Amino acid sequence: MEDTSQGATMDRILQEISAVGRRLEGIDSMMTSLMEDTKSMRLDIVGFQSRMTALEQWLTTVETQAALVPDRDQELLYLRSKVIDLEDRSRRDNVRFLGFPEKTEGSGCAVLSKDDLASTYRSDF
Repeated sequence: MEDTSQGATMDRILQEISAVGRRLEGIDSMMTSLMEDTKSMRLDIVGFQSRMTALEQWLTTVETQAALVPDRDQELLYLRSKVIDLEDRSRRDNVRFLGFPEKTEGSGCAVLSKDDLASTYRSDF
C-alpha cells in the first residue's frame, strides 16, 4: 500500500510539475510579448524625442523671429512714411499743363513758346 500511495503522490507531483511547466511556458510567451512591446515603445519614444527636439528648435526660431516683428513693423512704418514723403516732394515742384495736344512740346518743355501758351490758355503773359 505504501508503494501505491507513493506512486499516487509521485503522479501528483509530476502532474503539478507539468502544470507549472505549462504555466511557465505561458509566462515565457507573455514575457516575450512584453519585451517586444517594450522594444517597440522604446523606438516610439526615440522617435518622439527626435520630433520633440525638432519642434523645440522650430519654436526657438519662431520665437526669435516673433521678437523681431515689432522692430520690423516700426521699420516698415518708417519706410512707408518716407516713400509717401518722397512721392509728395517729387510731385510738389512739377507743373502739369493740361489741354495741349500730344507731342507739341518738341524736344522739351522749354520749346513751348509764349504764343502757344497764350493761345491755349487765352490769357496775357
